[in-house]
Amino acid sequence: MRLFVALWPSQEALRDLDRAENRLRAAPDARNLRWAGEGGHHLTLAFLGEVPEESLPDLTARLERAARRHAPLPLRLAGGGRFGDRTLWVGVEGDVRGLGHLADSLAAGARRAGVEMEDRPFRAHLTLARGRPHRHTALRPFTELLTDFSSHEWTADHIDLVRSHPPAAGTPGAHPRYEVLHRWPLGH
Repeated sequence: MRLFVALWPSQEALRDLDRAENRLRAAPDARNLRWAGEGGHHLTLAFLGEVPEESLPDLTARLERAARRHAPLPLRLAGGGRFGDRTLWVGVEGDVRGLGHLADSLAAGARRAGVEMEDRPFRAHLTLARGRPHRHTALRPFTELLTDFSSHEWTADHIDLVRSHPPAAGTPGAHPRYEVLHRWPLGH
């Protein structure tokens, strides 16, 4: 099963993001992007990839321990950026250092449970859209529209282990469906 550990912004922060995203979708070339879609806005703390079901007991125990070792985090979505012209994202402000430590702990726990993960530094962001293959779209104008964006602050007080169910092949505009398998409070 395809898994990741996520943190979800508050409903108030998501409403702020929705208003900003509506402006972005009205921009020229917006239809050339694949937007994350309703219900898909989250911060990925650890992408675990394909994990065998028999690994779940050890993995969930280690992720729960990692969550307990970290206090709730004051966060806010703010600004934006891009990874080349592949991915458009919104940034994160607040206790980003604590968020990075949490992400590192989750990755370490997953590795100890035998999950093979890419070894790349954590970068706090929420993906808004991706470029479509064979349709080059410059993302810089979109990031400029996000320069002054800032959501309401919220306290992230839990994390989720999420299973991603891919959309049916050949379904235009379809998005993965996310299923929360486990939820753990931070700092308890």
